[in-house]
Amino acid sequence: MTDTAEQGTFSQCPVRMTTSLATPAPIRTELTLRVERVFRRSRRAVPQARGFVRETVAGRVPDHRSMDILVCTSELATNALQHTSAGRMFSVRVVITRDTLRIEVHDTGDGQPQLREATEDDDRGRGLLLVAALADDWGTSRRDGPGKSVWAAFQIAEARGH
Repeated sequence: MTDTAEQGTFSQCPVRMTTSLATPAPIRTELTLRVERVFRRSRRAVPQARGFVRETVAGRVPDHRSMDILVCTSELATNALQHTSAGRMFSVRVVITRDTLRIEVHDTGDGQPQLREATEDDDRGRGLLLVAALADDWGTSRRDGPGKSVWAAFQIAEARGH
């Protein structure tokens, strides 16, 4: 995790919150919240990531979208755990603008996630299908250093009455 390593020791799972003005369109200025946390590769990481996102989005998104956001967080964090080498970390970033909430999970794994059809007997392989069904958009992005970012985006403005 390139920019989170500066925050202190990984064992304390640092939280970085920044609030800045972003101008996505020349017509108006929007307040953006960007929060990121680094997690150790362990069984506890997925519920910790979900709890981090739950606390971050509480009161900021419509209740009916919260569960979708948390399910997607769990699926993306689980994938990061499975595809990150032992001893490595992964990070979860939440970015909220007036219209959109975006969950990003950054890991150091080499592979690119792909949707696939799981058979009835498969005990895995459905995570990205859930993300694709629940999020308004999802995808992957390159990042500085090894690995990738897998993200899910949710429209929140319409439901908030904006």
